[in-house]
Amino acid sequence: MSEIKKYAVIVAGGRGIRMNSDIPKQFLPLLGKPMLCHAIEAFAHAVKDIELILVLPESQVGSAQTVLRSYIGNIDVTTVAGGETRYHSVRNGLKEIKGEGIVFVHDGARPLISEELILRCYEQAIEKGSAIPVIPLAESVRAVDESTSKPLNRDNLRIVQTPQTFRTEVILPAFKQEYTPSFTDEATVLEAFGTAVHLVDGRPDNIKVTTPNDLVVAEALLNARVHEHA
Repeated sequence: MSEIKKYAVIVAGGRGIRMNSDIPKQFLPLLGKPMLCHAIEAFAHAVKDIELILVLPESQVGSAQTVLRSYIGNIDVTTVAGGETRYHSVRNGLKEIKGEGIVFVHDGARPLISEELILRCYEQAIEKGSAIPVIPLAESVRAVDESTSKPLNRDNLRIVQTPQTFRTEVILPAFKQEYTPSFTDEATVLEAFGTAVHLVDGRPDNIKVTTPNDLVVAEALLNARVHEHA
């Protein structure tokens, strides 16, 4: 891997509402460690010289380092407070970046991110400036309004994942824009700035954990990986 700087901004702002838990979802246990630790370790192992920036709600920043040291050992992680929206949280994380390089922006609630996908995104971002991982839809979908619905051609639709990956000179200027509600992810921020984004194949197992059922699925998939590499 080249000498260019690499950064991962891991956004972990969930409050566990849909998990029916008093524990923020990023700290819920998954195979014996807080869920977000799996994503941190994946980036640390895939990219040896990466700088890790973890964005958390302000109330969690103070205690996070103690938790992290208990589970990820000597992996160095910078923790910063998030903001009102995902856009503001990512922007706060990006402020920690010093110098040009490649930036991964990843959901802390995607603990199954693989080294293979990290490297795929990295290689395309080097070449094209951005890499937005997507997967095809497996089910039929319909567009619904107040009283009717109509089918959509799922062949033309994709599910968007993370890590959304960029050259710093592509993403940093875009995040100087004023916020609008249309900013649902980093790709939409770039497009509003007038910058085209480039898709890359994601992975079906790179799921986002938002409900108790998702946590069960994530644990099963991680267990399968452990046994596969045993």
